[in-house]
Amino acid sequence: MYRARLVRVLALTAALSLGVAGCAQNTDPNTENNSDNGQAGAPTIQADPAPPPPANAALPAGDGKGKCGKVSIAYIGTIAGASAALGLNILNGVKLAVDEHNEANPGCQVTLKQFDSEGSPDKAPAVVTQAISDESILGVVGLAFSGESKAVGKSFNDAGLVTVTPSATNPDLTKNGWKTFFRGLGNDAVQAPAVSAFIENELKAKKVCVVRDDSEYGIGLADLTAKALGDKVVCDEQVKTQQKEFSAVVGAIDAAAPDAVFYAGYYPEAAPFVQQLRDNGFEGSVVAPDGVRDDEFVKNAGEAAEGVYLSCPCLPSAGFTEFSKAYKAKSNREPSTYSPEGYDATTILLSGIDRGLNTRAALLDWVKNYKGQGLTKQFQWNADGELTQTPVWMYQVKDGKIVQLKDMSKS
Repeated sequence: MYRARLVRVLALTAALSLGVAGCAQNTDPNTENNSDNGQAGAPTIQADPAPPPPANAALPAGDGKGKCGKVSIAYIGTIAGASAALGLNILNGVKLAVDEHNEANPGCQVTLKQFDSEGSPDKAPAVVTQAISDESILGVVGLAFSGESKAVGKSFNDAGLVTVTPSATNPDLTKNGWKTFFRGLGNDAVQAPAVSAFIENELKAKKVCVVRDDSEYGIGLADLTAKALGDKVVCDEQVKTQQKEFSAVVGAIDAAAPDAVFYAGYYPEAAPFVQQLRDNGFEGSVVAPDGVRDDEFVKNAGEAAEGVYLSCPCLPSAGFTEFSKAYKAKSNREPSTYSPEGYDATTILLSGIDRGLNTRAALLDWVKNYKGQGLTKQFQWNADGELTQTPVWMYQVKDGKIVQLKDMSKS
């Protein structure tokens, strides 16, 4: 079975060769993407170029004239949990923004405080209580995941402490009446139709199996995607967090014989799932969302990751040359999923502090009424804390790298 799969991968690699650059999100925007989902007559999908940084994007340095007292902002999210890479992507973007701000603004030195929630709804409340008790903290970038965000949203709201999440996508988070929660990306009600459209219109799949993990994120995204796919869904399976053995689910997929599988969850479980799915002989398309879009998935899934499609309400950073150079210089790693979004979220908080806002209430009001261009998008929120502009991109694993594929906002 390994030998047969290796032959498929080698053929796939030859068909997909793009001369990809070393960055996990980079690809040549002028090169055609000959996508192959392992089936005969696989579609050819033209890759869209990565967008350049907008000329009017707000940057953390501002005008260098910021004035403030002894104030802090916080990152709260996973740093050492099971899906830590996703949190570290954000944290390193936050650190870069704070460092650039402080270097440019001698009159306003903002302290960054870090709290590790481990991405857990059970562990997040304790660290959030610590952050709320620190009166120097005026705003928060985080939390990273939907389940932990749900667990602590009321606490932030009661404390009047503004939070901007660069990555939590469950749509229900903005339906709780919280006045302090702002989402810095499109939610799953935006991502799911984009995924469905890609599966139907680009992959031409007629039969789809949906697999969900047991997280708030996975369940919500799977429900919305299955609804968008309608009668194309021929099986719907559930896995558990920390599960490593998937023979029952793989068997159900084999019996349903779908053209494509959509996995809604995070990379620690997605990697062994995709390995076992391919080992069982599945040659159709595999599609997964932003929770899987990380180099750790590619590393852990090995050759089985090749050709997997990944969705994300995030922009590729390949066009953000200066940001990418600065990010790597600070963190010794390439920017990845939600690194630029974390940078943008931090910039918004810092821009308010630079204007002399020194209370939680004042910074909350600043974010609520904010309107400005960031690296990744135009930032302006509605009354529920949802953005008015929400791009979604598709990516693909090619030659062991995650590369941009298609801007679904144009579809």
